[in-house]
Amino acid sequence: MGLSPTDLPGIEPASPPPSPEVWQWPERSPMQSARPEPIWRYVVLFVLTIASTTQAGALHYASFIVGFSNRVPDLPLTSFLLHGLWYSVSILAILGCHELGHYYACRYYGVDASRPYFLPMPLLLTGTLGAFIRIRSPISSKRALFDIGVAGPIAGFLVTVPLLFVGMQMSTVIRVPEQFAGQVFELGEPLLFKAASWLTFGPVQDGYTVNMHPVAFAAWFGMLATALNLFPIGQLDGGHIAYAVLGRRSTMVTLFTVLCLIGLSFVSTSWIVWTVLTVAMLLTFGPRHPRTPDEDRPLDTTRILVAGFALVIFIVCFTPAPIEPSALMGRP
Repeated sequence: MGLSPTDLPGIEPASPPPSPEVWQWPERSPMQSARPEPIWRYVVLFVLTIASTTQAGALHYASFIVGFSNRVPDLPLTSFLLHGLWYSVSILAILGCHELGHYYACRYYGVDASRPYFLPMPLLLTGTLGAFIRIRSPISSKRALFDIGVAGPIAGFLVTVPLLFVGMQMSTVIRVPEQFAGQVFELGEPLLFKAASWLTFGPVQDGYTVNMHPVAFAAWFGMLATALNLFPIGQLDGGHIAYAVLGRRSTMVTLFTVLCLIGLSFVSTSWIVWTVLTVAMLLTFGPRHPRTPDEDRPLDTTRILVAGFALVIFIVCFTPAPIEPSALMGRP
């Protein structure tokens, strides 16, 4: 996935307070939008993303109905596009709710933020590079930073889980052929995906695999996007959460996580692009998170528990090898 830190569901870094006077800012302040943006930008990008994800969904549906066979599906284009909406609506719901979680948390704290921008990309399996919002004013406290950062992943996750189980009910279990002439990519299975598969189909026998319906694939991509955002690095959602919980100690967590990403790149080549982007982000913004005025003020117990829940979300959505060429690829 060719994604930059602000291309994925996430938020742009907040600038540090410009002067000592900001220490007196209230946690909730009146929202003042200095740079209103024309609505047509959001609409055009959203419509283009609907088109690109519908096209991607149609391809996923074609793959779903043919399984591992080489037969050509006999359906009109309009039917494929209508079935592609299964994926399009699902993935836009996940990404949209993620960003709206950030957006409404910003509004609650009076932080000036844009509406969600959706990013179309018809050449990818996902049909999109994700979505993001732009934060255009400083965030005045660790509590506000934490709530804004964690609201997106939790909102997206709460949509992903039911879509995953719906998608599993629409999926099938098929036999993996010993020989196949087409191109096949094997998707890593997060713990949540494995649990949903087991609850739906029971233990899948050797030589068989889950043939994912487009809704299930949308949920899989939603889990991947959630895990990427929850990496405790710099300006990602996980970086905001780590800073709010750990303060200055989050810098060491950031550096350690980047080292882990470099290690993951040797486990699976699908991590290389993400690792390069995170390193570039650190070189651009630095490893230290922008300070808030109350950096030394500890979070309350409730937010610590929510941070623990975010860690659980990361664990159940993470997979060490997201996308790998299957051993069947290229075999006659």
